[in-house]
Parts: sequence; structure tokens; C-alpha cells
Amino acid sequence: MPHAIGAEAPECGEVVIAVATYRRPELLRELLPELIRQSRALATRSRVVVVDNDPEGGARDVVSALAASDVDYLHEPRPGIAAARNHALDRCGGNDVIVFIDDDEFPTPEWLGALVRSWQAWGCAGVSGPALATFEVAPDAWVQGSGVFARPAKTDGAAVSGAATNNLLLHVGTLRSMGLRFDDAYGTSGGSDTRLVHDLISRGGVVRWCDAAAVLDRIPASRTSREWVLRRTMRTSNTWSRVALDLAKPGLPRLQTALGLTGRAAYRLLRGASTTCRGYVGGDPRIRARGECDIASAIGMVQGAYGVVRSEYARA
Repeated sequence: MPHAIGAEAPECGEVVIAVATYRRPELLRELLPELIRQSRALATRSRVVVVDNDPEGGARDVVSALAASDVDYLHEPRPGIAAARNHALDRCGGNDVIVFIDDDEFPTPEWLGALVRSWQAWGCAGVSGPALATFEVAPDAWVQGSGVFARPAKTDGAAVSGAATNNLLLHVGTLRSMGLRFDDAYGTSGGSDTRLVHDLISRGGVVRWCDAAAVLDRIPASRTSREWVLRRTMRTSNTWSRVALDLAKPGLPRLQTALGLTGRAAYRLLRGASTTCRGYVGGDPRIRARGECDIASAIGMVQGAYGVVRSEYARA
């Protein structure tokens, strides 16, 4: 039976721990043994599922080397993280829960148990937890000031307004009862998880926060640059606008949403310009970073409001 929203959690069929991967064999080699350890420690039946989004199947050897009967390898050659996430969903039964983690994350020791126990206690559609940034190289003052890696504190057990699949448990039956899947239109732009979770919540689903279920977000040196931060800021705002439009009703409500996004972008642009000037005048790169990120966010937001898609993960 599909999981009724807000009802006591039903008996779980299986916990499927899903990691989508694309050409990160070294990180996957580090991650999988810990996922297997935590999976086997659960009282509930569970499996680890690796979905390889590399057309050449580059992760197959990593999984085969483990020789673990409770780890499945799935090959999804269609480009885009949405296709990989949907392939993992299709592996699940209706009474299962699926736990998503990215291949560049690493779980803290009690991560999986905390997610599953919280879901069983709260009876909600999903449970999310913190992703704590750890850096390969220390970020400079500009990157620190940008706030892009900041993780605002949330109250344990509180309902959240959104969540990402770098650390997310979802009840599969709830998704299927609502006809929800990851949208391929966000496959190479990123944001298919934002789209699905916002849709889930808009239909009455509840996703709660579990503070104990933390993962470490491993940030490589290539992502601690001003250029990367501005691109990411622009893309996430672009995604946010597109999701808002997608979830608006056709006709006047959709037009009102687009105009509202335009107004918010204009305000953010003006605020960003002012803050950037203050940062330059005062010689403070942290203030300048906040202003420049506001400007980038405004650009991405207004582009998304009028159908421009920023594809962060486009492939040749």
C-alpha cells in the first residue's frame, strides 16, 4: 500500500542505498565499502545500488572488485543525472525506501541508521540531512565570503522546503502514488532533485530534517575558485526559477510567477551592485563576493523565468 502522507511509517520492504556515478572511480572506491558496512548494520533488509552514468561503463570494474552479493551494478548510458536516479527508482519495490547519496560525498558513521530510524519514527515522505563541506584546499576569502558552501542550521525533525539527493531518503510508494519521477528536462542542467522534492511538497508530502544523518561533501580544489562559484550560483538560481515556473498553473498564474521572478531578480541585481561597490571601496573580498553572487543569482533567475536553461553538466 502506498505510504499515506503523515501516517505512521509502514513496514519497510527494503532499503535501497543508491549512488549515481560518472567517471569518479577513486571516490567510488572509497565510498562503497562504507556504504556496504552501514547497509549490513541495518536491522532492515537493504542493498547498495550503483548506477553508472558513464556510457563506457567505467564503474563496472570498481563494483566487480568488491565481489559483494548485496551490491548491484546498473548501467545507465543515457546522459544526465535524472536518468540515473530514475534507473535506481525502477530497481525499487513500492514498499521500499530509497536513500540517495552522491559519489563525491562520504557518510558519517551513523548516517544511514539515523535516516532510516527517523523515517520509521516520523512516518513522513522523506528525510534529509546535512552535507558538511570538507575542502581539498582551503578556500580563499572571496570563496568563503560567497557563502556558497555555507550550510545553514536547521531544527531536528522540522519540515524542510527542499532537499537534494546528496543526502536524501524517500519512500518509493509515496512517489509512485503521486506519479513522481526525476524530470529528464533537468538531466544535464542539474536540479532534477529540486524539481521532484518541490513537487512532492507542493502535493502535501512532508520531508523532515535529521541532524544526525550527516555526510561529508568533498570539495575538490577545482570548485574553490571565483569562476566556479559564480557559475554554480547562476545555475542554481536558474534551476530554482525553472522549478517555480514548472509548478505554476498554466495561464495567468504562470505569467504572474514569471513576473514575480523578474521582480525578485531586479531587486537582487540592485542589491548585488551596491554590495559589490562596497566591497571594492572597502577592499573586502568577502563583501565583494556576496555582491557578485547576488548579481550572478539575478542573471540565472531571470534567465530561468523566460526559458533559458543553463546546462552545468552538458556533455559533448
